[in-house]
Amino acid sequence: MRPFRSGPSSKQPYFTPSQIDNMCCDELRGVGLLPSSPEPIRIDRFIERRFNVSPQYEDMPNGVLGFTRFGKNGVKAVVISAALDAEGGKVAARRVRTTIAHEGGHGLLHAHLFALDEIPLHLFDQDSYSGDQILCRDVHGDEKKAHRYDGRWWEVQANRAMSSLLCPKSLVLEAMKPFLSPAGLLGVEVLAEARREEAVRALAEVFDVNPVVTRIRIGEIYPPQGGQMPL
Repeated sequence: MRPFRSGPSSKQPYFTPSQIDNMCCDELRGVGLLPSSPEPIRIDRFIERRFNVSPQYEDMPNGVLGFTRFGKNGVKAVVISAALDAEGGKVAARRVRTTIAHEGGHGLLHAHLFALDEIPLHLFDQDSYSGDQILCRDVHGDEKKAHRYDGRWWEVQANRAMSSLLCPKSLVLEAMKPFLSPAGLLGVEVLAEARREEAVRALAEVFDVNPVVTRIRIGEIYPPQGGQMPL
């Protein structure tokens, strides 16, 4: 892992997608929560085992889905919007799962920033932190924004980790096998565009996430326009 471009207190941390994939897989395996075959990740148990805290539910300011509280020894709390938890239904329950995983991403990728003697809060927008907390704001369900979080680097990184935690790459590759077909002279297995949405819906059920998560995840591994082999 290359944690900083230069200077530990002045530059943002940098991770490649492969580094985040590998880190999340290792972290799940390290606490005994990486399944041997595709199934929902017990993300609440991951938070408990990895950070020694249980997700809490509290009233939040309008538009805030959750936050992670940090200390010099790592994550002190993972807090989720009580309103989100109270919505009920499968879609809302899955949003709770993704929010918990998103906060777990902050815990894995950004805890070291708060362990510094001088916390580099200048790296964050002022409306995105409060003391020792990173506040995670709603993006109104737009798929592109759900992937980008308005371009804020810390949210992009945490969202990438969320995807890797809830849909580990090795399990996605296994779950995708029924949707691939051979193509070309070499018979390379590819994802036909006609089956992309079918795969999105099926994997959403397998991993107990909303389809936006699997649509992005599948798109990362099997990009459109040709259904390339996974990197």
